[in-house]
Amino acid sequence: MPLKPMLMTPAYRYGAQTPWGGDALRTLYGQEIPDERTGEALAFSALPGLNSRDAQGTPLSELIGRYGAALLGTEVSLPVPLLLKLIDARQDLSVQVHPDDAYAARVEGKLGKTEAWVILRAEPGARLVYGIRPGYTIDALRALCERGAAVEEALNTLPVKAGDVVYIPSGTVHAIGAGIVLYEIQQSSDVTYRFYDWDRRDKDGKGRELHLDKALAVTRLDVAPKLAEPVLLASGAEGRRERILDTPYFQTDRLTDCQGLEIAPDPRRFGILTALADGSVSAGDDTIVMKAGQTALLPADMEAVRLNGPYFLHAWPNTERKA
Repeated sequence: MPLKPMLMTPAYRYGAQTPWGGDALRTLYGQEIPDERTGEALAFSALPGLNSRDAQGTPLSELIGRYGAALLGTEVSLPVPLLLKLIDARQDLSVQVHPDDAYAARVEGKLGKTEAWVILRAEPGARLVYGIRPGYTIDALRALCERGAAVEEALNTLPVKAGDVVYIPSGTVHAIGAGIVLYEIQQSSDVTYRFYDWDRRDKDGKGRELHLDKALAVTRLDVAPKLAEPVLLASGAEGRRERILDTPYFQTDRLTDCQGLEIAPDPRRFGILTALADGSVSAGDDTIVMKAGQTALLPADMEAVRLNGPYFLHAWPNTERKA
């Protein structure tokens, strides 16, 4: 029997783990955040200790063990390839970089991390750090990093607004700026190398740990800041479908003005559906009401589903191309 869509409850990173976080996940989406400094809602996550859960409280890892390929798909292998978050940046995040699969496997025994962001809210003047300005070498970057705030002169910044889409391949130096709430789809990896944290100190005067040698070892200097360009796939009475991300690791569609818009099942892989305004997803005679900010897992073995609502994002692992 086909599986049904599963509404997921997020795990959270908060407090000292995300000192830059705020309360926007509560004020925008009504989530019961655990702390006034809640930076991340991990809406689809199989990370150890940070599993998202279904409506019955079952961790994602346990659901995968129970349903196997019927849930993940015939061409998806473990570890779970994707992680989805909503992120609230009340303050600037640290300047960081992630390794590719080869370096992460060799040094950390984990997946690398390529990611992408969809900007959900941006205060006037909000910016991202994206890449290194032309003319700098790795040795020059090291010298600047060792002088703390001096490294800021080498950082490219990119102004953003709600609706913008930003692709961040591994090796790209980046940081989310203050005043931004975003959707993040990424490889399922927690490997982050931090090489600058804006000279912040905690109440005891201590700065956060930096990882300068590893960060510089994986930094690419050839990445120019550029917003992704959506491609219109279909537009009609049932709604509008745009491909906003088509990467070696994941693909993502933006679905708007949905009035019975169909998502067909694909036995090769699962999908992750996030509502960014109140809506619903229906399979057969069953309907799940989704509030803005909620995420549902779409199993590989399922009936076609129909969407009703003004704004969804649908992401899935790319089973056709490799990096």
